[in-house]
Amino acid sequence: MDAPQFRPLPQARPLRLGDEAPDFLARTTHGEARLSGFRRRWLVFFSHPADFTPVCTTEFVALARAAERFAALDCALLGLSVDSLYAHLAWVRAIHEAYGVTIPFPIVEDPSMAIGRAYGMVDETAPDTATVRASYVIDPQGIIRAMTWYPHNVGRSVEEMLRLVAALRAAAANEALAPEGWQPGHELLAPPAAAMAEMEKNTAWFCRPMEAR
Repeated sequence: MDAPQFRPLPQARPLRLGDEAPDFLARTTHGEARLSGFRRRWLVFFSHPADFTPVCTTEFVALARAAERFAALDCALLGLSVDSLYAHLAWVRAIHEAYGVTIPFPIVEDPSMAIGRAYGMVDETAPDTATVRASYVIDPQGIIRAMTWYPHNVGRSVEEMLRLVAALRAAAANEALAPEGWQPGHELLAPPAAAMAEMEKNTAWFCRPMEAR
């Protein structure tokens, strides 16, 4: 297969929250995959600087161990780096041999950096992705709902990734807001009151719990 195929956004600007995630078809460790094939589920699509690197290895081990928790949120995982498919396969095998952990999610190859650049994971002038740890949380309709970037020398928190997906799901399902540090089972917040009558009923009209539905 040649360079990954993708459908870029029509506007020439960085991706933003609320944009449709650019579709692509590429080789992965689980065979060919199209991003739109993950529709109807939530998806965490994340890039890592390189295979066989220390921080990336700890992230992949942690993500593999948490895969069932993501699945319980109806959320799939999809990794990407500029390394070749064969490097991905060798790294997956090495992780299994060293840690007894099987990587259950696909890893996309992107040696041409076409996907990384379409997603803004790689600067147009960058020769590699050595400083990029980008994550996109994409909803079941293919819309980007959250984005994070970390430097190459600091790993992401899998617990926070899980919390973020759970919070986005809960907020969307209840048309509510998730407060600071929200965890599953905690109260959600109602949108601010937009009418004077509502404001007069509650002095904390601007920050109030969501009524149970």
